[in-house]
Amino acid sequence: MNEPQIDDSVGAIVAGCPALARVFEDAGIDYCCGGKKTLNEACREQGLHPQTVLAALTESTQSTQVEPVADTAAMALTELADHIEQTHHSYLRSEFPRLDELTNKVASVHGEQNPRLHQVREICLALIAELSDHMMKEEQILFPMVRQLDSSDIAPTFHCGSLANPIQQMESEHSQAGAALERLHELTNGFTLPDGVCNTYLAMLDAIAHLERDLHLHIHKENNVLFPRALEMEQNKSA
Repeated sequence: MNEPQIDDSVGAIVAGCPALARVFEDAGIDYCCGGKKTLNEACREQGLHPQTVLAALTESTQSTQVEPVADTAAMALTELADHIEQTHHSYLRSEFPRLDELTNKVASVHGEQNPRLHQVREICLALIAELSDHMMKEEQILFPMVRQLDSSDIAPTFHCGSLANPIQQMESEHSQAGAALERLHELTNGFTLPDGVCNTYLAMLDAIAHLERDLHLHIHKENNVLFPRALEMEQNKSA
């Protein structure tokens, strides 16, 4: 991935690395209809210092290239629950408004030619609502129980009985989210960009693809690491 240059067009910058669309959105720079303008031109029209925006793009490029992998196996249960909240829950909450805006724009502009885009938006809105409720239940109910178990010498008495009960519900909701992601993958032909569409369309596909990758990793950390270890600890401390 080449680092952006001051004389590159903003459209070309996003085409080369769709994740950089976030930097332009934060700066109020139109990389879609105004995509032919150079970074220098686009910044000066917005009253921004080009080198400041270029530095933000470069930093984002470098962070996109190197994504640290957390060693979840080495984490205590409390640390792992904190990591999931601070990493994946925070990401989802920050991304939901952007995903809402992008799917709305793309469906409004391109939905007549491609009715599937209205389905993409409906599924994204439903996923946002479901995941928001799901995260709230984890943060207010399940994760505090896990932390209590982790800090206790014996298994606490929970109002819902065993941890297995809320965990089963969370895993069921994970399966529903996974099915929604599969449908989004299908509706977008594997996040393939059609010919002749705008950079907002590209940014939307990148956002959904990133959501899919992050949510797969998020669910893996819960289903395959946090939940089994918590259940094993509960069983050992109950003995």
